[in-house]
Amino acid sequence: MTGHVFVVGADLARLSCDDVLVPTDRTRRVTGSWLPLLPAEALAEQDADGACVAGAWAGDERVAEVPGCGQRRAWLVDTVDDAGDSDGDHRADDAGLTWLLDGAREALAAVARRQVPAPAHGRARRLVGLPALGTGWGGAAGRRGELLQQLLPVLRGAAEEHGYDVALVLRRPSDLAAAQRVRRAAGGGWALPAELRAVAEDLGARARDGELAVFLGAGVSAAAGLPTWEALLGELADRAGLDDGLRAGLAGLPPQDAAALLARELGRDQLTGYVQERFGPGPYALAHALIAGLPVQEHVTTNYDPLVELAAADVGRPLQLLPFDEPAPGRPWLLKLHGDADHPESIVLTREQYLELGDHRTALAGVLQSLLLTRHVLFVGTSMLDDDLIRIAHQVRTVLGDRATQRRSGTVLALQEDPVRARLWERDVATVAMAAADEAGRVSDAEAARRLEVLLDLLGCLSSQPTGYLLDPAYRGLLDEEETALADALGHVGAALATGSGRSWAGHEVLRLLRRLGHGDHGD
Repeated sequence: MTGHVFVVGADLARLSCDDVLVPTDRTRRVTGSWLPLLPAEALAEQDADGACVAGAWAGDERVAEVPGCGQRRAWLVDTVDDAGDSDGDHRADDAGLTWLLDGAREALAAVARRQVPAPAHGRARRLVGLPALGTGWGGAAGRRGELLQQLLPVLRGAAEEHGYDVALVLRRPSDLAAAQRVRRAAGGGWALPAELRAVAEDLGARARDGELAVFLGAGVSAAAGLPTWEALLGELADRAGLDDGLRAGLAGLPPQDAAALLARELGRDQLTGYVQERFGPGPYALAHALIAGLPVQEHVTTNYDPLVELAAADVGRPLQLLPFDEPAPGRPWLLKLHGDADHPESIVLTREQYLELGDHRTALAGVLQSLLLTRHVLFVGTSMLDDDLIRIAHQVRTVLGDRATQRRSGTVLALQEDPVRARLWERDVATVAMAAADEAGRVSDAEAARRLEVLLDLLGCLSSQPTGYLLDPAYRGLLDEEETALADALGHVGAALATGSGRSWAGHEVLRLLRRLGHGDHGD
């Protein structure tokens, strides 16, 4: 089975993976940003800038598994080629790039030899995460474009040969924009049915035009190991010590009423405290990072956890949390429709809590109503059975009247084909199943969820800014003749603004544009 290569903006230390590749050198030194990936007992000679990993290389080996990591395994990869290093500068010529790529192949092959009985959090295939190797100490920092052009085929070859998925994790906007350009030129390798590719193309166009908003349900966070609503009720029932008879009856109640019974058994404070503890900060899933990287300003969720906010902050797009933060013009935001674990007083779980909030909840629901009227809302990870969603969709349909049959307010990405539910919502949203009806029984929920990740990856590529690396000198090799001339001209503008004229209102606006094109985005 062929794996897939994802390109994602994230912090590799916080992305949920089965294996991660950590760049190092012959002294086994790693920078401080990689230390969270490594167990404390494996570190030696630690200082403010990093640490050395205990042990030594055996001969000419370049790859070593770090012991004591637990479920997520870390692998050291020597990315610093000292050949011909007489003046302290590591090699950045063609031979140096070849050496880096050989190290990547060796590491990916070593990872494949490790047996993984079950990928993390029920994922269909294991996920191997790595940065753009060699762009730190390794000497490829000034040749990022050439590195990406050659590294991506190496990653695709490993995914095809070994059958696992690979996440190339990048942090800088210019790195992401350049990687997406390389993928678009090469066809990308998105193994999706034609109808799902068409959906991604439609949503990508909407995102580029500023028309797309996103709604995240519990299914997104389940991929990070957090419980769905039903699983949460089961955990609370365990905590309350309910006998089998009560547990069976609990399953027959509406979720809000089941939660109300559990609140009575546990006490409301204990129930809220458990939710706060269970949904606190932690590693985020691939889907969180893929969604956070979309060029979308408005997000809504019924989830209590902070995972999509963490993912967005890690790529320099911090989300204003509504209703807790003061919204700022031009800043992306996230509405927490059912509350936030960091604000326990806001958590909505029981029927009483739904009723108590009254006008407050009506105001929050109005934000989603507005999005359904003015945007195209992409629903991910939701069963569309939430009482709030049903009521809000009905109210929007009432407002639109006859026009409701002429437009759909959103797209639901479902895992399996469900004709009844699709028919129920057909006047409001288009429902797109990752597994078609004729694949029933052959495509598991886990494989369907993985297909959804691939669709989000394609959507991210299609909606990305195609010129975000234009003024980054590390990507000069990607530019054609016309783009090179344009980059030179804009470089002169940037130099002029740096002398002081950028303090004016007009200068400030031009600088904002230049930064979107990669100006000043070449620090390592």
